[in-house]
Amino acid sequence: MEDRDEEEFRWSLKDNMDLPPDFMCPISREVMEEPVTISTGVSYDRKSIETWLFTYRKNTCPATMQVLDNLDVTPNHTLARLIRAWKTAPAPRSEEGMCNEVASLLESIGSSPFKVSSLKKLRSVVECDGGVELELVGSSGVKVLAGILVQILVENLDFAGFRACEEAVAVLYLLSPSIEDRKEMKILFEPESVKSLATLLQRGSTEARVHSVGILRKIAKCKGNLECIVQEQDVDLFKSLLEIVSDEICKKEISSALELLIEILAVSKKSRLRAIESGAVCILVELLPDSARSKAEKILLLLKLLCECKEGRTAMLEHGISIAAVTKNLSNVSATATKLGVKILWLICTYHPSKRVMEEMVACGAVKKLVELLHMDGRSSTKEKVVRMMKSYGQTWTRLPCFPDALKNYLGMMSINGP
Repeated sequence: MEDRDEEEFRWSLKDNMDLPPDFMCPISREVMEEPVTISTGVSYDRKSIETWLFTYRKNTCPATMQVLDNLDVTPNHTLARLIRAWKTAPAPRSEEGMCNEVASLLESIGSSPFKVSSLKKLRSVVECDGGVELELVGSSGVKVLAGILVQILVENLDFAGFRACEEAVAVLYLLSPSIEDRKEMKILFEPESVKSLATLLQRGSTEARVHSVGILRKIAKCKGNLECIVQEQDVDLFKSLLEIVSDEICKKEISSALELLIEILAVSKKSRLRAIESGAVCILVELLPDSARSKAEKILLLLKLLCECKEGRTAMLEHGISIAAVTKNLSNVSATATKLGVKILWLICTYHPSKRVMEEMVACGAVKKLVELLHMDGRSSTKEKVVRMMKSYGQTWTRLPCFPDALKNYLGMMSINGP
């Protein structure tokens, strides 16, 4: 313990130029002891930000001055680990020494049945010195790590083997920015690698799930390869992502999973059918009413993509609160949410103009909100869709017993003369 305290004291005396800026709390300007992240994505020391929020009763982000959607603080375990590694790291070693250590660790990982310890050391080396990333990649490190990762597909894998897979994906996550435009990235395109990542999404720790989502997002950006990869997967990939989205434990993890789903569905029509088969519409609809702005916008974009398929629209209509949930986000969340909500309703009305749909849109207040949107200034694709719905179905709506009398004359005149 004395040696560790001495090392920490030595690091505390380092020149400020050696201190990574991200390790410093924006409020106290000191190295963070317990980093936490607020809804704007900025990290602070817990003591400082809780004083700001709860002692001084502020509702803004000190760094950006944005008004906060909520006052939740989430532990930033990755940043805490990096700070601990920085504090306890020995004096910088030579480049040659680091390269030799990487080569030694890779050899140990490849030959030893006890891989977890070596993988943890390798992870620590990469975290402490990003300069070894290219050396690790050039030494076939990605191939070695991917080989460990796919072992998770082995039936009855023991605990040590599973932990090795989690550590391997952690190192791959650290390497992913360096290999994004390199041939080594193609190793992760292999169907077995993607299936392994999907398995970790379902069975891994919170940290392993975050790392898996991050790597899959890198794969998703390579759009030329994504569709053929997704075709190799069954609905388990989507079920795993939707399970994360439904889990309220880690907001960052939820946001990343939603963004990954958007990237997958945007480039692959077949993936939309897989997502629908996995129950995506039902899960997203039920999450929508209680979602904050950013999350609601992502969910609405996913529902819009799914509603471009016949099967997606059918699934929407089979869910009892789908139209009401979309309506709730019209005009009172954001311009983006309104635009997406109108597009969803327009798709449903255009392809399924049934009496039931018409009645439900009146009953849940959708028509009233659409009329309000007609007063938007200027021309826009959103307003044009509203106008088309009103001209097509306005007379049907006015004949319904539950339609508000105050709107009947307005819609009657509009159906004849236009807005």
